[in-house]
Amino acid sequence: MNIDFNYDLEYDRKEYTARIVKIILKILLWIIILAGAIFAGWAVTRYCVEKTKMVGKSMSGTLEDGDNILINLLSYSEEDDPERFDVIVFEKNGKEHSYYGIRRVIGLPGERVQIKDGSVYINGELLEEPINVEPMIVSGLAEDGITLEDDEFFVLGDNRNNSEDSRFTSMGNVSRDEIVGRAWLRTNHFGIISKMNQK
Repeated sequence: MNIDFNYDLEYDRKEYTARIVKIILKILLWIIILAGAIFAGWAVTRYCVEKTKMVGKSMSGTLEDGDNILINLLSYSEEDDPERFDVIVFEKNGKEHSYYGIRRVIGLPGERVQIKDGSVYINGELLEEPINVEPMIVSGLAEDGITLEDDEFFVLGDNRNNSEDSRFTSMGNVSRDEIVGRAWLRTNHFGIISKMNQK
């Protein structure tokens, strides 16, 4: 009888210990999953996506003043440069102030950009634009043509007659190392920016 009682007691103790171990393992697993999720969230916001706001009316027609923007920080690697008509986010340094600008890429490195009769010419050819924009009243620096360096991009706002962009010395061309990433999503009125304001 004593032997059976001791055996039952030992069996209950082992079953109880196994249950406790199982609970502890479940708790540890949840802690690991939670820590992984927090780390993944931090990594995404630190290295993949960043938030900014559209400031001003330079991109009206596509983006409005105060629009919330998600920037894809991984769009442009060493091998992948911005393409024509990409909407990029850049940080101009060394001018009167540092800020994020959001404009559309029009001229690519090595190209000659000229604005005449309100339209853009690339290497002497009229540029057919897939977006809705007005003819430009002011040609600025591009009136006689600008040849871009190997790391320079010529950018314009979609609100062509109310935009500070590469036509003006206050901004000038955007160099490759000033580009933060691609303007990806508008979040306050959801929209994929590359699909907006197309003809």
